[in-house]
Amino acid sequence: VQLVESGGGLVQPGGSLRLSCAASGFTLDNYVIGWYRQAPGKEREWISCLSNTDVSTYYLDSAKGRFTPSRDRTKNTAYLQMNNLEPQDTATYICATYCKTAVNGQALDARGQGTLVTVAS
Repeated sequence: VQLVESGGGLVQPGGSLRLSCAASGFTLDNYVIGWYRQAPGKEREWISCLSNTDVSTYYLDSAKGRFTPSRDRTKNTAYLQMNNLEPQDTATYICATYCKTAVNGQALDARGQGTLVTVAS
């Protein structure tokens, strides 16, 4: 069971990135997909949760309208589309098969290693 994130990098304020979370060893279909981030010296911030029927729950107010979680079942991959990025979005972003709160779908205690997003000019 493995989750591997990719897609992070350096982006200017106002730019966009799409993070990927590829699963191997199991099928993501029936699992919830959580995204959270952690910046140096700061506590973990939960961003969103995607249910097994792809209903989104947002935990971070600043993500609403800018970040969109999704999954591609044919690729066994989850995504986090991030638009209009701001310097305060700088953090390591991590996907997991569990969420901050209970939503419809199975949960599994697995998470990726994270991908670093840096928003700076």
